[in-house]
This record gives sequence, structure tokens and C-alpha cells, in this order.
Amino acid sequence: MRPGREKRELERSRVQRCDDGKYRWIYALSLYRDGSIFFLVWRIFFFIFAGIFGMVMLAEIGKGRMLTNLRFLGIFLLGMTAVVALGYLVYAAAMGGRYVVEFTMDENGLNHQQTDWQAERARKIGEITAMAGAAKGSYSVMGAGYSAQRTELYSDFSKVRRVKGYPRRGVIKVTGLLVHNQVYVLPEDYEFVMGYIVRHCPKLRNQ
Repeated sequence: MRPGREKRELERSRVQRCDDGKYRWIYALSLYRDGSIFFLVWRIFFFIFAGIFGMVMLAEIGKGRMLTNLRFLGIFLLGMTAVVALGYLVYAAAMGGRYVVEFTMDENGLNHQQTDWQAERARKIGEITAMAGAAKGSYSVMGAGYSAQRTELYSDFSKVRRVKGYPRRGVIKVTGLLVHNQVYVLPEDYEFVMGYIVRHCPKLRNQ
């Protein structure tokens, strides 16, 4: 089946209980109209740099470089945003403007996985980006390349600490130790999926 045709057919997949007892559905997200993936990537880079910047600031306390460091931080954030935005647009174009993902959920956890044809494209883009970063000695570009190759994410319900829902956007954020999963679901199935996740996460903190 051609990718373009496959995307159209899979966009409105409802949650279904399969013969093995697991729930599955497919969701196609517009990479141009919805900015959630862009902001997710931006936050990943921001927190990595913020940690490094924080350690540098602590090491230079009393040296009178606070203003210089803050100026550098501002310039870096602008540059980082531009690089992430450019990379995101290239990625979106290569993916045909859609992020197509298949979810599999049972009482133990939830798996978030790009469909086969998109996963293959994402891995190729990631490999090219990582090699380009290595050639230029850019660790940030290399990191972006390796991140793009990650096409599957699993949330173990026994390790989930927080679940936050956004009904209007059809998004459920499932957070555990080092695992931040974004679940996309159609409005018709939102309450069911949200309720199922909450009921099967025994270590949830106050919502």
C-alpha cells in the first residue's frame, strides 16, 4: 500500500480490543497544525542545556561573569530554537506532514510506535543527521539524529508517576522515570483511554 493512501485510511482509527486482549488504535497527527512534537523536542534540548549551563554558573560564582553568561544563554536559546525549527520542518516534509503512530495498551502498560513505513523513514533521517553532526563535530546535531531514530516508546504502568490529560487536544501525557509518553486519541475514545490508564497506574501522585 502506498504511504499516502495508508495515512488517509488510518487517520480515524478507533480504539479496538483485539483477540489477544490488548487495545490498539492508530492516530495520525498533522505535524504542521499541531506543535506538540516540536515543543517536546525543544524542551528536551532545553533541559539538557539548562543542566550544563547550571553547572557552569555554579562553577563561576563570584567571578563576575553573570551578565555575560546570561547574554550567552539568550543567544544560545534563539539559535537552538532556529535549529530545532529547521530540523522539524525537514522532518515534517519527509514524513508527508503526518506523524502516524500505533498504540498498544493492556493492563501492564502502553506502547507508542510509529507505523512501519514512517519508522523506516525516521531511522534514515536520523542516520543521515547523526552522520552530518559527527562530520561537523556538532554534538547537538548528532543528538537530534539519534533522537529521530527512536520510533518506539513504552510506558510501564507500574512505574508511571503522573498522568495529565488535555481533552480538547486529545492528548494524554504519561510520565514515569525517564519516560515521557504522549498518547493521542480521538474524542470518542478519550474518556475510556484516560480512565483505563489511571486505573492501572498504582503509583500515581496527586493529579
